[in-house]
Amino acid sequence: MNKINFILDLGIFTAFLLALEPEVTGLEVHEWLSVALAGTLIVHLLLHWEWVVGVLKAFFRKLFHISRLKFLVDALLLVAMVTVMVSGLMISRVIFPALGVSIMENQDWRILHSLSADLVLWLTALHFALNWKWVVAMFRRYIVAPFTSLHLRGASPQTQLVKVEVERVHKSKLTR
Repeated sequence: MNKINFILDLGIFTAFLLALEPEVTGLEVHEWLSVALAGTLIVHLLLHWEWVVGVLKAFFRKLFHISRLKFLVDALLLVAMVTVMVSGLMISRVIFPALGVSIMENQDWRILHSLSADLVLWLTALHFALNWKWVVAMFRRYIVAPFTSLHLRGASPQTQLVKVEVERVHKSKLTR
């Protein structure tokens, strides 16, 4: 499950960075990528639904714990994401016209879209920072470790023993 979460999160993060700059991708890619991102975020939320429910149930039991802070950041991020996506649809120049729908231009939607996009950027950075240990652990497990094991396949038994010891020490540090 961690591998699926990591791959999904990596995809979401990459799509988010691309969608963040419509000047780079072009408006058409920006809008359609954002719609795809919305669907991916729903899958992300469903994959983490047990955590959401568990933290929500325990929310008022302890005065402070990291899960509460993560939950608040994630809830704010969800609201900001929905706001940026709804406002983005309301100012769409590609999606609605492709569907044959016309919407009257309204500057308020553009302002809301810009402000909520900035908020999403800050909240995403905070979400990333709060989950940094997990990100690093998954990066090491699924990106670094496969390349390291490929590199050491032909290594001497002594080199392989050193690698095993380094991994053991690293795992003990992660569980502390």
